[in-house]
Amino acid sequence: MIGDSRNDSCGRVLNYGMIGGGPGAFIGDVHRKAAAFDGKARLVSGVFSRDHANTVKTGRALGIDEARLYETYEDMAQAESKSPDKLDFVAIVTPNQSHYAIAKAFLDRGISVICDKPLTCTVEDAEDLVRTCRTRDLLLGVTYTYSGYTMVKHAREMIRAGKIGDIRSVHAEYLQGWLATNVEDEGSKQAAWRMDPAQSGISNCVGDIGSHIEYTVAYMTGLKIKSLCAKLDAFGPNRVLDDNAQMLIEYSNGASGVYHCSQIAIGHDNDLRIKVFGTLGSIEWAQESPEYLKLAYLGEPVMTLSRGNGYLDSAAAKSSRIPAGHPEGFYEAFANIYSAFADTVIKRKSGQAVDLDALQFPTAAEGLSGVKFINKCVESSSLGAKWVDFE
Repeated sequence: MIGDSRNDSCGRVLNYGMIGGGPGAFIGDVHRKAAAFDGKARLVSGVFSRDHANTVKTGRALGIDEARLYETYEDMAQAESKSPDKLDFVAIVTPNQSHYAIAKAFLDRGISVICDKPLTCTVEDAEDLVRTCRTRDLLLGVTYTYSGYTMVKHAREMIRAGKIGDIRSVHAEYLQGWLATNVEDEGSKQAAWRMDPAQSGISNCVGDIGSHIEYTVAYMTGLKIKSLCAKLDAFGPNRVLDDNAQMLIEYSNGASGVYHCSQIAIGHDNDLRIKVFGTLGSIEWAQESPEYLKLAYLGEPVMTLSRGNGYLDSAAAKSSRIPAGHPEGFYEAFANIYSAFADTVIKRKSGQAVDLDALQFPTAAEGLSGVKFINKCVESSSLGAKWVDFE
């Protein structure tokens, strides 16, 4: 069963390029490792830095032909679209504000895209990318990592099957403590760009980790947000963008939700927790112990399910790579997204039919929903934490 999970590529290996991910970049290296995990894609081109010397240095270290290392993403999009060895897709791992322009440049030249979240900074730009993908019949994936975890997938299938009944309430939090002090003033590159509106956009905390809450809850539960009320805080001295936020959520089915994301929560590293309460039971998943799913039914003892066992839903089991007790984590979850994206690109190239409503990776439309969430949270907070309609 485990061995069947990533064999859809029929031995084909895709060529991809990357924008961003140069020296000191954390997420670019994660993307490269995830893309390489199952041997379905090889990195052959890139612009890894605004400094071409750094691009060349990074490219050489990765074994890329120097002729395919470019000074700008515009140069790369133009040249690669005309190459007989045209890229199958490009990965975008730059700060938020540049996502739209880069994605648009490659989509307009017929090259599919996989992009780090958030997809864009404005709703209008995200909508334009959705339209572009539909018009040009291209793929755009967004790397919402946590949907790649096996036990998140199992929770999704249990909820869809009605195992915990009708959902009444969702509690979700994503707590980090790394911005409890102004590390952006102490040389932290990762903090500096996130706290800079010119690079991060209108939100830091909600855009960076609150968007993960929005997508992971939506993925697990299928719930649609009807309206929300948000309060965003900037506790760090001289900070313009938020480092802490709380949201109240009203879903279209009448259920309610409480979200909290924070990067000033001392004592927490990367603590994403999702709790879903239904009429028959509840499900709870925590990112820092991702192998397990807490399950409770009305009037029965609380159970703990673990990854890699035979009772998992078949769709979830396909994402499991190694036997139970051998921990899987962040890289494997990220790789599951890349694997599903690569399989879909390969099917398209082979002329196979693709069900666009059943893709196994976060799509442009879901990226658009995340951008709406960020913007609505900022809007609500700016109005004094008033309720705002989501659509």
